[in-house]
Amino acid sequence: MATLEIRDLHVSVNAEGGPREILRGVDLTVKQGETHAIMGPNGSGKSTLAYSLAGHPKYTVTGGQVLLDGEDVLEMSVDERARAGLFLAMQYPVEVPGVSVSNFLRTAATAVRGEAPKLRLWVKEVKEAMAALQMDPAFAERNVNEGFSGGEKKRHEILQLELLKPKVAILDETDSGLDVDALRIVSEGINRVRSTGEVGTLLVTHYTRILRYIKPDHVHVFAGGKIVESGGAELADKLEEEGYESYVKGGASE
Repeated sequence: MATLEIRDLHVSVNAEGGPREILRGVDLTVKQGETHAIMGPNGSGKSTLAYSLAGHPKYTVTGGQVLLDGEDVLEMSVDERARAGLFLAMQYPVEVPGVSVSNFLRTAATAVRGEAPKLRLWVKEVKEAMAALQMDPAFAERNVNEGFSGGEKKRHEILQLELLKPKVAILDETDSGLDVDALRIVSEGINRVRSTGEVGTLLVTHYTRILRYIKPDHVHVFAGGKIVESGGAELADKLEEEGYESYVKGGASE
């Protein structure tokens, strides 16, 4: 069973006047088949957690451990983390001029699987995944995210998720910028991956609307760079009613 263990993680960024600590001791375990929602106000450190796990060079880990199936993630390069089974769907996916979606996907699948997928089977796999996400097949020949709308970029992120089949999927505010129809389609894609029971999902969001489509097993409230409360799906309902104010005040008083 694939397991991601985050132990007392501390992360800083360089700022004017020196390093500034963003994460202040995060403890979290995500097991295969589980869905964890990380919720909290803007600036609480949710996205920092996501990008630190993926290995973004902007963030410096100053303490703690991150283990994937017992292997030290923090000792891995970004591409090694991806090959090991960590997947990040970015809040703001970047454009990659000159690289077609089809070439990008096949190259990524080859790197993760260790060999190039057989072309005929791969073309069928991609077409089926794109159809399920209501993506025009013509997107396969366009440059990665170039000229894509916000919704199209997010569908492309979930297309990657479905095709690459990671051990742990980190979804950073995948719901941001989506209209109602796009949110439903993207959520259905995430639920298809979840239904396999083979992926642990870390869903980062500050809105509860995506949780109407994706039911988490665990909900964690992030404030002041750490988890301040955990519970089941009912905790999201509490946040919908009460907001984050009490948690922000609590964090500020520490």
